[in-house]
Amino acid sequence: MTRTNQTTTLVNGMSRRTFVKGAAVLGIWGGLASFGLSGCAPRTHAEQLANSAPWKAGTYTAEVTGHNAPYTMTVTFTDDAITAIDTTANQESLGVGYDALQALQQQVLDNQTINVDTITGATLSSLSLQNGLEDCAKQAGAFEELEEVPAPAKPAVDATYDTDVCVIGGGGAGLAAAIAAVQEGANVIVLEKCGITGGSTNVSEGALNAVDPERQEPQGIEDSIPTFFETTMKGGHNTNNPELVHFLTDNALDSVHWLESLGVEFKDECGSATGSLGERSHYPATPSGNTYIRSFQEFIANNGDAITLMNDMQAKELITDETGAVVGVKALYNETDDVTVNCKAVIIATGGFGGNVEYRQSVNNGVWKEVVLDESIGCTNIKPCAQGEGLALAEGAGAELICLSDIQLHPCGTPGTGLMEDIRTSGRNRIFVNTDGKRFVNEGAERDVLCKNIFAQPDGTYWIVVNTLRYPDPDEPDANGSTINNMLALGHIVAADTVEDLASQMGVDAANLQASIDAYNAVVDGGTDEFGFVADNTADAQMTEGPWYACRKVPTVHHTMGGIRVNVESEACDADGNPIPGLYAAGECTGGIHGENRLGGNAIADCMTFGRNAGTNAADYAAAA
Repeated sequence: MTRTNQTTTLVNGMSRRTFVKGAAVLGIWGGLASFGLSGCAPRTHAEQLANSAPWKAGTYTAEVTGHNAPYTMTVTFTDDAITAIDTTANQESLGVGYDALQALQQQVLDNQTINVDTITGATLSSLSLQNGLEDCAKQAGAFEELEEVPAPAKPAVDATYDTDVCVIGGGGAGLAAAIAAVQEGANVIVLEKCGITGGSTNVSEGALNAVDPERQEPQGIEDSIPTFFETTMKGGHNTNNPELVHFLTDNALDSVHWLESLGVEFKDECGSATGSLGERSHYPATPSGNTYIRSFQEFIANNGDAITLMNDMQAKELITDETGAVVGVKALYNETDDVTVNCKAVIIATGGFGGNVEYRQSVNNGVWKEVVLDESIGCTNIKPCAQGEGLALAEGAGAELICLSDIQLHPCGTPGTGLMEDIRTSGRNRIFVNTDGKRFVNEGAERDVLCKNIFAQPDGTYWIVVNTLRYPDPDEPDANGSTINNMLALGHIVAADTVEDLASQMGVDAANLQASIDAYNAVVDGGTDEFGFVADNTADAQMTEGPWYACRKVPTVHHTMGGIRVNVESEACDADGNPIPGLYAAGECTGGIHGENRLGGNAIADCMTFGRNAGTNAADYAAAA
């Protein structure tokens, strides 16, 4: 197998790596490929300043609205240059908006222009920086000169690359597969269509289900792999492929240990993701699923001789030889340049199709056939993810698509967008009430049960109500990086010191809301309720004191359980179960693992377990080819 040579320099704390293959040179940023690099502008900054007046040197402030919260940014000018940009007050999501801000700031400083393109996958965060730059430049008297300097060009790429394994998709499953393939001895190229790396794993809460006696037994949690298997089958309405479920439940703890070997730290205690039907959810010690992506990016930075990550690269077609084996990928870079990757094996890890409204409606003849999944039902995936391109690629190479009607809705959607934001439904010490202020469901039920009950409520919406137990400090970021005060600043939640005042702001009956809280507290105190809610004596406590907080929620498309048919080796298969030579798939783009309803916490377990499986097997296939 051929190897690449690598040189590394550090720019503003980020690793800039140059990969060399023969005479071909490709410059890439780790984790944010193709951003932060200087381009050739038709007119330089110096040329713009030649006949202009000096700027007003100083540090200027702008108030901007990010994706997650408003924040204050500052820009420092000399009389002829931008010398510093400070956006550290932002609350943007790690791996998405936060990383986009860092990359764009470096572009501005490197190229001395306020014209920077938005980063695909982090548009709103990009716009917040653009708006702040314009504001501060006007204050400094520099706007007219800076706006004439064009945006930096993205780096050039070669027309052809050769490698052992090509992974399509740089999310959790794709990067897990790529790293596993490298560990097995392969050279790997990863093609990611967005300008950010990590996909929807970045914005997940990071819950990973696995039976783990070392963590569970000290908590008094009784669990076993057979129980995990049976629960997963039950959650999927027993329509799952048992062989795939066995592989998932048998090997999920190995995925935890593998992630730990890459530097991921998990909390000492297991919890329960929304709809997990058990306390076996492992959560990263640092917020969100971006923890996994950061560890993967560090591995990539340290193994640049074997793995190349290419962003802004949309896979368009699989290349097959005369035998039908998959031997490469045709892609489009930056929407303009044709690129071919020749390889011995391809792994598709492009995620699901929940963001493709037309497609999801066309296959919606199963669990949610009575619900119109149009634009009024949002999607939790970041745009432009979850469009289903990987399914079309696999089908074009002869793979079968299965279980496409198995679409999961999540109860934690934000009205209007469907994104999972603000107060989350996962965790404990919260109640769900309808617009009359009444509880209507067991908050610990499966996700499909929760959503069906929500649709049955007035206007198909509800409120999640929490108190100081969940948020003892309004300025302390929660597990997702959000604070109560940021949520309030965006107008996404309501807050009050008393239940009566909270009910008034929610527009619900105060007596009903108090009765709902009292009923929940009675269960926590050892009682029972009409919905079958079971309290956890290690995690639940009575909700009695303010401040109180409430947030409106709606069901949203969260996960599409159908996709590419795979076997236990993660090989993509045709309608007769025959593997497509050289083609593998992992993650949400596959079908058969979760049945009609996925348990909360099983998606990350799936991505890591089957991602590792696909990477290892693809590398072995490539070595033998």
